Amino acid sequence: MTLACCSGPRRYFPWNMILLTVFTLSMAYLTGMLSSYYNTTSVLLCLSITALVCLSVTIFSFQTKFDFTSCQGVLFVLLMTLFFSGLILAILLPFQYVPWLHAVYAVLGAGVFTLFLAFDTQLLMGNRRHTLSPEEYVFGALNIYLDIIYIFTFFLQIFGTSRE
Repeated sequence: MTLACCSGPRRYFPWNMILLTVFTLSMAYLTGMLSSYYNTTSVLLCLSITALVCLSVTIFSFQTKFDFTSCQGVLFVLLMTLFFSGLILAILLPFQYVPWLHAVYAVLGAGVFTLFLAFDTQLLMGNRRHTLSPEEYVFGALNIYLDIIYIFTFFLQIFGTSRE
């Protein structure tokens, strides 16, 4: 929370690295615990799909002339669509699990955060309409890191098979 909301600690050298390390360790624990509920083969499949998606989006972000940083409104609308879809899914879940609705939610989430990965990559690269300042490198790394983790978890929801 401190890294995302407070600009002071994320700009000063010892604190930004300490906070980023603590955040990375906590997200590694969370992702490891989440992955432990799935079959090893499906986790490796989702990991390789996520790596290919990240590589493709990064190459696309470097090569394209399209400016994703000017599409903040579209990304916000897509994120709100994902949010309200999640609320509907959470309301329906106690009554009856709807597998196709969960699959639609996971596909929508993977797509939205893939677009956010392209947005954050171009934001960190610069030379676009909106850029991050050089002292905000920890914030940019945090955004890209979170995008990749979200993409991985949505792929786990799509392709993951539970451990028996």
